[in-house]
Formats: sequence, structure tokens, C-alpha cells
Amino acid sequence: MAFGFMTSTAPTSPHASVRSEASVTQTDSHGETSELKAVAAPGAVIDTAGLAGPLFNSLPRWLQQELRSDHAGEFGAVMIYRGILAISRDASVREFAESHLRTEQEHLALMEEIVPAAGRTLLLPLWRVMGWLTGALPALFGRQAVFATIEAVETFVDHHYQQQIVRLTPEGKHGSLRQVLIDCQADEVSHRDEAASLASPNRNVLTRLWCAVVGSGSAAAVVAAKRI
Repeated sequence: MAFGFMTSTAPTSPHASVRSEASVTQTDSHGETSELKAVAAPGAVIDTAGLAGPLFNSLPRWLQQELRSDHAGEFGAVMIYRGILAISRDASVREFAESHLRTEQEHLALMEEIVPAAGRTLLLPLWRVMGWLTGALPALFGRQAVFATIEAVETFVDHHYQQQIVRLTPEGKHGSLRQVLIDCQADEVSHRDEAASLASPNRNVLTRLWCAVVGSGSAAAVVAAKRI
């Protein structure tokens, strides 16, 4: 998950598998429809069947808003890695991005199962562009900029998921949803740690400034996704 104003296989849980392919359908201000495919990895086994559609509308308002922002973030994350892959020709960066992209596509498919089209943010066209740029711009400056960017994004995402998880109880009626968030968070933490291990600790002023912008922009994007 990521907000770009800013791999591994998902942990398994004893639930039924979700569909193997989903798509985000969005309509822009001119009424044109575009589609971003989200392909779930074969190992995805989180049950979301009881969370979508009418039941989503019965969730507390705060939780609907959080899930709307989660869906937007996973959509943005897919675009970040597509932006990286469109620009970078570094073999290690491409391997890193391709692996993480598969996981983010799985996350997006899960969020599509949970959040119906009517419950999604209207800002997805903007997320498409900003997510792509958040991946493409650092890719222009090389592998270290890419790894630093992903570390910054995933650090924010870890905190964002944790803020939701602590408000839900394992034994409560939203326990299955809590587990989905925990599993997604675990993947994002893995992405963060992998990026941190590959990134140089010695960063120039420009890289530090960029990472600060990414973190602040991610926070602003969450607020916007909840409201619009």
C-alpha cells in the first residue's frame, strides 16, 4: 500500500481464497472509464466474502473511511511500482519492483473485495498519476533513490495500518477484517525492511528532503481519500 504524494507472498490465514483477478474501474471528469487490473497471487487465501457490498455500508463510518484510504493506497502502490519499472533499467531495482508489484496487486484485489465501487475515493485518477510519478521520479536518479522512497512510503503505511488494527479486537465482529489488515501490514513491513537493507544510510540533502515530502504527502493523501 502506498500513497504517492507522497514481496514476498502474503502471510496466510485459515480462510477461503479470494478471486484471482479483480479490476478497479474509475470514471474521470469527462465520463470516460479506465481500468487498472489487480491480479491476486495464487497463494492469497484471505476471506473477504463477508465484507463487500451491502455489509461494507453497515460498517462504522470511521472504518469505511479507513478502508477507502486503504484501497486508494494499494491502488497508488501498484502505480508506484509501475512507474519504477517504466523508467529503471537497473536489474536489481527491476527485480525488487516486480516482486513487490505482485504483492501490491494481491493487496489491491483484496481491497476490491472489501470496498465496493461506490465506496471508493473519487480521486483514483489523481492517485494513478501521482503514484506513477512517485515511482518514476526517483528511478531517474538511480537505485538508492528508489530504495529510500519505498522505505519512506512503507514506514508511513505501517503506521497507518497499525492505527486501524488497534481499534479492532480479534474477538469482535470485525475480527476477520482485522486479520486482513494485519496480513497486509506484515507485507508492507517486509517491503520497508528490504528497502532499508538495500538503501545507503548516507543520504544527501535532496534525498532526505524527497523522503520527507513523500511521508507528508502520504499523510495528506489519506485525509483526502477519507473525505472524497
